[in-house]
Amino acid sequence: MVKAGLIAAGLLLSSINAQAASQTLDKMKSTGTVTMGVRESSIPMSYTTGDSRFDGYHVEICRMILGDIKDKLGMNTLRINYQPVTSQNRVPLVQNGTVDIECGTTTNNTARAKDVGFANTLYVEEVRIAVKANSGIKSIADLNGKKVATTTGTTSVQLLRKHERATGVNFDEVFGKDHADSFLLLESGRADAFVMDGSILAGNIANSKNPKDYKIVGEVLSTEPIAIMVRKDDPEFKAAVNAAIAKIVANGNMPKLWNKWFLSPIPPKNIVVGLELSPATKNAWANLNDKPAEDYNKK
Repeated sequence: MVKAGLIAAGLLLSSINAQAASQTLDKMKSTGTVTMGVRESSIPMSYTTGDSRFDGYHVEICRMILGDIKDKLGMNTLRINYQPVTSQNRVPLVQNGTVDIECGTTTNNTARAKDVGFANTLYVEEVRIAVKANSGIKSIADLNGKKVATTTGTTSVQLLRKHERATGVNFDEVFGKDHADSFLLLESGRADAFVMDGSILAGNIANSKNPKDYKIVGEVLSTEPIAIMVRKDDPEFKAAVNAAIAKIVANGNMPKLWNKWFLSPIPPKNIVVGLELSPATKNAWANLNDKPAEDYNKK
């Protein structure tokens, strides 16, 4: 199956080499540049390491993707411009062409897919709850009467409210402008819990002053495919991205990338996120697809 995918990828990229048939590929070839959307605090997926530098699991994968496309386009060099995005502006910036490829922590769902395209999934997330270790909070029920932080423009608290175990649980929602700000609400006591993707929770906890003061608790609120975003009206570029992804997977790079970003010390503070590879993510590598979150949560 992978072999067939690589053959298809080779044929596709050969055609790209002959003629850049998309707005994004044409722009890359004519300007020698591409703009990557990145997050500033989505450790370890996409984050700043200081001095306007960005890195992370999705950022490195996107560099590999763009390097592969560059080679197939016959370009000697390709300059990557990094554009920080937020949960609120990431979709519009892809839509209006400011960002060519968004490499952050965006859930592929049917609502967003009306406006943007998603590449094949390489990370499947579980939405969880982070609390202070001494809070006594162990489940959704314990959030009754509490303040729950989430990041503006994300869907996490809506998922919490819709969960079958949230019936009769009333809490107040407080908003952070980005994930670091949301974690600060928890850290400072202005929130009793922070609901978000497990990788973001683990990354912020690992990056805190005293990681042992926090823990991730409760039920899994949702299982979500986190995917790289591209423009919806440029299927040729999406196909080129997916062909590069198939090559990365076939070459056996995914377990190495996971170990590097989730299980080893990462810059700039040499923290270890300590998030083990989930069966869902491993399955996504083995069966590349761009299914939305709704397909993952069918009962």
